Amino acid sequence: MHPSHSDPRAPALDAFVAAALDGVPFTREPASADASFRRYFRITPARDVPLARGAATLILMDAPPPHEDCRPFVHVARLLAEAGVNAPAVLAQDLEQGFLLLTDLGTTTYLAALDDASAHRLYMDAIDALVRWQAASRDGVLPPYDEAVLAREIALFPDWYVARHLGRTLDEPTRRLLDASVRMVLDNNLAQARVFVHRDYHSRNLMVCTPNPGVLDFQDALHGPITYDLVSLLRDAYVEWPEERQLDWAIRYWERARAARLPVPADFGTLWRDFEWMGVQRQLKVLGIFARLAHRDGKHGYIGDMPRVMRYLRAAARRYRELDPLTRVLDALEQRPAIVGTTS
Repeated sequence: MHPSHSDPRAPALDAFVAAALDGVPFTREPASADASFRRYFRITPARDVPLARGAATLILMDAPPPHEDCRPFVHVARLLAEAGVNAPAVLAQDLEQGFLLLTDLGTTTYLAALDDASAHRLYMDAIDALVRWQAASRDGVLPPYDEAVLAREIALFPDWYVARHLGRTLDEPTRRLLDASVRMVLDNNLAQARVFVHRDYHSRNLMVCTPNPGVLDFQDALHGPITYDLVSLLRDAYVEWPEERQLDWAIRYWERARAARLPVPADFGTLWRDFEWMGVQRQLKVLGIFARLAHRDGKHGYIGDMPRVMRYLRAAARRYRELDPLTRVLDALEQRPAIVGTTS
């Protein structure tokens, strides 16, 4: 077992694993953390015991109540498995304490494995898994990714990126420009066909394994716009590809989605426009989330990824005349003209 040190949850964690392994000794080592209160540990039995899928290790999730709720993870893990997507299987659970014992999908993320040579194969695997996930969609199974949720996410941009990260405040005319742009973006997002949405389908949450990919961090899944996960994948906040490759992969997704009878537009140009407008929503959200992680939670590493997200956002906003107001807001924030004030 892992020594408790100053971790007040360690004794309960170790007791949960010991019971799940029928008393077989084990070691518990940190595996990873994410942008929430969840922690992950890798469990290695001290002697050979029969583990799921022939694995030598397991993963322990610690999701402390009241900050986290394991039930959505358990629910979505089952949906992914039913869709034929490789997600961790839940081997043991204590929902009251926030403990799950899971199968281990390994240590190699897409982010670590991606390079020019591997990218096409890895992305095609991810696209195939995404189509299977979306093809399993049905109403009433996941909460709706509706206007209230989409708008709440966009609000992170003025509240955290503009006000806290930049230390700025938008005057009334500039705020109206932003609001008008947000309205148009939301109207597009809400008009898209609705499917199961992972919500963070990107290189840090995809694992290189067999079958490939393994999918993690899916507990916030909703039922919403069909292009959302494709945007997460191809306009990843952590790795950037030339637009020619993004287009190629998006076309291949569109072809596979049509073959699977998913409700994608008959014209690829319409899908691509929806993809870009969905991207605007996600990029505004991500800039706000990264600012909140840095300034509220002390996770400053995300600041280095903000310029990549801003490049995606600016490129899409410049491409569509309707989004000129958003480009003007972004210009104002970067150039600090008189229409944008400074917070006290």
